[in-house]
Amino acid sequence: MNSHDPRSPGHRSKRPTRRARAGRKPVQTGHGPVSDVHSADGVRLQKVLADAGLGSRRACEQLISEGRVEVDGVVVTELGTRIDPEKQTVHVDTLRITAHTDKVYLAFNKPKKVLTSMSDPEGRKTVADYLKNRPERLFYVGRLDYETEGLLLLTNDGELSNRLTHPRYEVPKTYLAQVRGPVPKDAGARLRDGIELEDGMAHVDSFRLLDSTPGRALVEVVLHSGRNRIVRRLLEAVGTPVERLVRTQFGPIALAEQRPGKMRDLRPHEVGELMKAVDL
Repeated sequence: MNSHDPRSPGHRSKRPTRRARAGRKPVQTGHGPVSDVHSADGVRLQKVLADAGLGSRRACEQLISEGRVEVDGVVVTELGTRIDPEKQTVHVDTLRITAHTDKVYLAFNKPKKVLTSMSDPEGRKTVADYLKNRPERLFYVGRLDYETEGLLLLTNDGELSNRLTHPRYEVPKTYLAQVRGPVPKDAGARLRDGIELEDGMAHVDSFRLLDSTPGRALVEVVLHSGRNRIVRRLLEAVGTPVERLVRTQFGPIALAEQRPGKMRDLRPHEVGELMKAVDL
């Protein structure tokens, strides 16, 4: 566990911030639970945090005692506080914590020649083949085409899924592309300025040449557009057709060392970062 993980008792977040922000409620004071966040019939706050994966109840009690937990905008420090996790929002170190135990958040490293779909009439392998018959109805976030590899998010949180793919929030996605070289010197400038495609103008947020050998190059592309095969079409338009394409990051979530075909649960702070990216 690293020092940036909210589960770590040694972690301190720099936050003048949520407490000072206009409209925020004051820190809880006194010897009893604050009436405007306390729900007598609710669940103890430390249990909610523990169930959300932030550590043992004792560790979660420490988070509360240190003033690092907010409920509906109020910093709660009393261990006797009960809340309704279905109706109230909880933040730890400014990151929203998912208190709904029925919510699922997964990161999948999609291999090449796997369809981003839950079924295929042609019998091709799909994402569903890697879910091991999970009972939840999951949505994939950010479709990858059949030949493209890399990070795909899956969840049953419909609101988060919709926001992550909505153009309004401009969540960036990072790709590594092996392309046919050499890469034209003006490729990055053209891609940043915008390319006219058959379905309108498109541009990248950033473009970097990482490596180059005779006839081949490795480039990094960051963009927030989710249009069909957009990276392939943009790179082909500047004379560098894609030979291999891997999505390495979606917003704050990175693929890192996750192997192809492997699925993992997102950590609580990763879910919080995703929600923060789309104003949840």
